[in-house]
Amino acid sequence: MNKGIRVAALDDIPQGEGLAVDRTITGTDDDIALLRDTDDTVYALDDTCTHEDASLADGWVEDGYVECPLHSSRFCLKNGEVQGLPATKNACPHRVEVRDGEVYLFPGEAP
Repeated sequence: MNKGIRVAALDDIPQGEGLAVDRTITGTDDDIALLRDTDDTVYALDDTCTHEDASLADGWVEDGYVECPLHSSRFCLKNGEVQGLPATKNACPHRVEVRDGEVYLFPGEAP
């Protein structure tokens, strides 16, 4: 059974913000953005916006969405679906768990 990769402490991710985890740690093709919503739920999406080369970890996280800091495309935190142009391609979501204040990532696993 996969126990996930411990990638951060919950306190490392400010509420309403994100933290990028390098692809050398995750083994994925892209860095992965850990995104902490305003209700303290943590989600994970591929870090690079599907519209242009911008980090979603640098975006704004609120009410179940992340907004890209470059052109304001919005993505659903739960499934990565585009919720606002100019992006037209969904972001890839990854399973994440918070256990005892530690964040565990399951790269490539759907939430």
